[in-house]
Amino acid sequence: MSQQANPRGTFLKIADSMKRQIEDDPDMAELPSLAEVMRDHKVSRGVALRAFGVLRQEGAAEPVPGGRWQVVRAGARVDRRPLDQRVAEVIVTDGLKAGEAFPSASVLAERFGVSRPTVTKALEKLEAAGVLAGGGQGKVRTVRAVPAREGRS
Repeated sequence: MSQQANPRGTFLKIADSMKRQIEDDPDMAELPSLAEVMRDHKVSRGVALRAFGVLRQEGAAEPVPGGRWQVVRAGARVDRRPLDQRVAEVIVTDGLKAGEAFPSASVLAERFGVSRPTVTKALEKLEAAGVLAGGGQGKVRTVRAVPAREGRS
């Protein structure tokens, strides 16, 4: 007997599978990587991307530039400010003063859950804006100026 094609798309089955994983694990903060989804489900990159797109459309997950997709939980507060603004806020939250050493790109990448190249771009923006000084391979970045706090509620 010949096998009939299932009317439900493979990418929808994968999205359903990932939604079940999210529901079953309340501590799950990020989704498996694209490569892991491709390997585990034996599908192409396009099919895996469509599955991630379904999760985004349904509000279950969202992409993180330079990092893995993160799970979006109902009622959870998500900081959607650009990374350079969030990195600049480290100066205030960590109580750093002008002339003090700033955390390394590796430390910041782990803290914000993104890749080092993504953090490096944010650090370069802050250097160009005059907030940080130094940097580069093997050099310690220092705080040049404490950024003004924006009015937030």
